[in-house]
Amino acid sequence: MSESQVWDDVDDYFTTRLAPEDEALAAALRDSDAAGLPHINVAPNQGKLLQLLAEIQGARRILEIGTLGGYSTIWLGRALPTDGRLISLEYSSENAEVATRNIARAGLDGLVEVRVGPALESLPKLADENPEPFDLVFIDADKANNPHYVEWALKLTRAGSLIVVDNVVRGGRVVDADSTEPDVQGTRAAIELIATHPRLTGTAVQTVGSKGYDGFALARVLD
Repeated sequence: MSESQVWDDVDDYFTTRLAPEDEALAAALRDSDAAGLPHINVAPNQGKLLQLLAEIQGARRILEIGTLGGYSTIWLGRALPTDGRLISLEYSSENAEVATRNIARAGLDGLVEVRVGPALESLPKLADENPEPFDLVFIDADKANNPHYVEWALKLTRAGSLIVVDNVVRGGRVVDADSTEPDVQGTRAAIELIATHPRLTGTAVQTVGSKGYDGFALARVLD
């Protein structure tokens, strides 16, 4: 048995026992596939992790940067109380249409708003609204802009808020300080920002599973 098959089998076991998908989640993946969206959504057990993190955080307000088909949005939205709010930023209007349908099918359209456009244009507009601070920010968009997304997350959160940055391993390429690839440069810059910013403390974790070799960073906002 190949190593990747072992990863898949272990993820299948964990998912079956701890993070089983219901019809709304399964349908979100089916509709995303039918619309031709790339297979880059979080795995079910990763989605459950996001939900648990939001619940542990006691999150009432969540910001997601990168909606895709709304799969991770559904996991996060299910952690919210009835008066909670999740704003998700998506570059592609086509992706946003798929996500909006998936979110509505999951019964979360009253809690979730998908905003369309480049996130670095949407974020200043969001800040101008002077929103209540977000308790959790999930960053899963274009990796070149990761440091900018972390900086905006800091502006839009409070002491104690949690920032999660997905896909930080880049297949191991993140260790290449000489890389000119935008995704590696952006990821390394985000990690350095977390490491050096006086208002952040964090760590990063490598993962293996049905999504291959990857990882995520966690950062807590300090006073």
